[in-house]
Amino acid sequence: MRKTLLLLALVTILSCNRDKNSSDIKVFNIGIKNSDSESLIEINKQGNTIKERFPTPQGYDWVEEQPDSFGYFIENFKLKPYGSPILKYDGNPIATQHLHEAVFDIDTGNKDLQQCADAVIRLRAEYWYKAKRFDDIKFHFTNGDLVTWNDYKNGVRAFVNGNSVTFRKAADADDSYQSFRNYLDLIFNYAGTISLNQETKPVTKNSNLKTGNILITPGSPGHVVLITGVCKNKDGKRLFLLAEGFTPAQSIHLISNPFDQHISPWYDLDVDAPEVKTARYLFNPPNFRSFDN
Repeated sequence: MRKTLLLLALVTILSCNRDKNSSDIKVFNIGIKNSDSESLIEINKQGNTIKERFPTPQGYDWVEEQPDSFGYFIENFKLKPYGSPILKYDGNPIATQHLHEAVFDIDTGNKDLQQCADAVIRLRAEYWYKAKRFDDIKFHFTNGDLVTWNDYKNGVRAFVNGNSVTFRKAADADDSYQSFRNYLDLIFNYAGTISLNQETKPVTKNSNLKTGNILITPGSPGHVVLITGVCKNKDGKRLFLLAEGFTPAQSIHLISNPFDQHISPWYDLDVDAPEVKTARYLFNPPNFRSFDN
């Protein structure tokens, strides 16, 4: 992996693993699929979106999202055909292909940049971009500097000098989608779970968890998953779908639940649990957070 470093002090805290430039990748393949346990969820393999493809368990109904919300954008996000493999940024499949049930129909780029926090950032940015909410497209570097799409499209660039970052106009204005992707690659380089955690607010009640919230461990190593669907029963009990990016940069994918095949890919989450096991990561303790829509 060859990522440009922003600050020497930030080398260890930028992404899902210890160092985006390190070969010491810590992969959490803690999920083991139990072939003897049959899922009660009959996935609609012809479904083109998350909401179309994944029916709720018996007795549960989808929690409806507002049409202009991030949650609505996510649950209606286009998926690749069922069975599509998770591909790395170089186009090669990752080794573990049995812990996901869907792949998002969105590019990963051709560099090892769009990892776990970056996947969430990408989806947030695409939501704002599609809605033409350009003023909202802004993210912090891990050191705290705020970088906006409005500045970038007008030619403002970041310059690193030792431990400081300065910004000045150094390019022509360009508001094309390719310029937007270049902006995101810059963010992917210098943002991570630390900055993403600081840009969000804690969720402390299960009843407040919704599509578009995240479960995050900020740090080194750190990781984040995105809630991509919510259903509930008549008693208010909620279940959740989860998606993630990972290291090395790879397809954004919706993960299965190898710990409870009866409801897989839905997860039973609890903000007060001492830990939360997902297909490839253990959140200990869990840290649920939300964005301002």
